[in-house]
Amino acid sequence: MYKDASTPNTHSLIMGYLLWIFGFMGAHRFYYGKQVSGTIWFFTLGLFFVGWIIDLFLIPSMDREADWRFEEGPINYSLAWIFLTFLGIFGVHRFYMGKIITGVIYLFTGGLFLVGWLYDLYTLNEQIAAENRSR
Repeated sequence: MYKDASTPNTHSLIMGYLLWIFGFMGAHRFYYGKQVSGTIWFFTLGLFFVGWIIDLFLIPSMDREADWRFEEGPINYSLAWIFLTFLGIFGVHRFYMGKIITGVIYLFTGGLFLVGWLYDLYTLNEQIAAENRSR
């Protein structure tokens, strides 16, 4: 599975490596759509830091796989993930995707009392792909 000119570039390799710095918490795995292993990394500190080090070499393949899996379009995955990571409890990522009503709800409820933020952590890639398909 190699990239060629026809393969969309939905996820950023640079963003993957930046998130890898916090990878012992699963950040890069969530970004690339690997929620189950992201959760495992979160609760085990990247499988006790060993898996975190191994991921340094696996990120290019995770990037290629995410580029194949997710739909390219006007909503940028990396920007949406930055918004979710740093401003998610205020709903900024939802405003960015055009989901104004839920963005306002997140703004006034702290990301719907963090439960909505956790939901988005697991489903953001799919939400963006659906929005990109519909535009």
